Amino acid sequence: MDPSQLRLVTKVARLYHVRGLRQAEIAARLHLSQSRVSRLLSQAEESGVVRTVVVVPPGLHSELEDALEEGYGLAEAHVVDVVADDEDELVRDLGHATAAILAGSPLRTRTLGYTSWSRTLRHCVEAMVPQTSTAEVVVEVLGDLGAPALQHAAAQSTERLAQLLGAEPLYLRAPGVVSDPRLREVLLAQDGHARQTLAAMDDLDVVLVGTGPADVAPPLGGDNFFTAEQFAQARELGAVGQVCLHFIDERGDLLDTPLDDLVIGVTAEQLRRTPRRLGVAGGCSKAPAIRAALVGGWINVLVTDTETAQLLAASVPQR
Repeated sequence: MDPSQLRLVTKVARLYHVRGLRQAEIAARLHLSQSRVSRLLSQAEESGVVRTVVVVPPGLHSELEDALEEGYGLAEAHVVDVVADDEDELVRDLGHATAAILAGSPLRTRTLGYTSWSRTLRHCVEAMVPQTSTAEVVVEVLGDLGAPALQHAAAQSTERLAQLLGAEPLYLRAPGVVSDPRLREVLLAQDGHARQTLAAMDDLDVVLVGTGPADVAPPLGGDNFFTAEQFAQARELGAVGQVCLHFIDERGDLLDTPLDDLVIGVTAEQLRRTPRRLGVAGGCSKAPAIRAALVGGWINVLVTDTETAQLLAASVPQR
């Protein structure tokens, strides 16, 4: 589809699905025949401009959500049923569920931070449809991680999210993890765009947080990422997980490690200052890391699966 046709398809889809105009009204407004409007709407579905999202009805797990909110001091907890036989299916289902939640509770924010290397969050953005959520700026909160194909997918996801929200994307095209703190200084001294993106993180209103265990998690690994030995070093210091590559212990306390100086991305202080910190994560293997992130207050809005939610509710910290 050529760019002019794609623009027309997108415009018709927005008028129909977002503005609620009837096909006859769109035809009159754009000086098209009604049959062409119908064909353009079909093209919108076939090309992925319009995507179907199953909206999760609220209240299905209200008691479990209440327990998480009260036990961990969360602003919101969303517990969703997933149909997953493995981790790949789990992250996909959680991502799609989050897209449905955002469709029902639109974001209206100025500066949104996005962890584009997170598989779950990329699935979320992939499943999002044109909606009433808005932002002025979408900021990548970590530099490039992993292989070039993953870096490309992350950049595409950031671009799509910005388009959906009508926002300006701010990319962080620098290594997410470097081998030496001096290299980090040199790279940032020479890259004004990276400095601009890092500075924008001072004003985040919402951040879509990436969290996980203190270990290599495929497809990450290799270039621009911590080695297995570095993760082992963090675990020896007490790390049970990481939030945007900042290591935390089981109490959610930030660990002071030399690895922090190797990261090009959002700082722990910038994360803390962000009013709304949304984490999407699940699975038994990630439960200790998720719990630590909740106990430490790194996440105040959680989307997770039923099984993980039950584990978290059973291990609420004593106050």
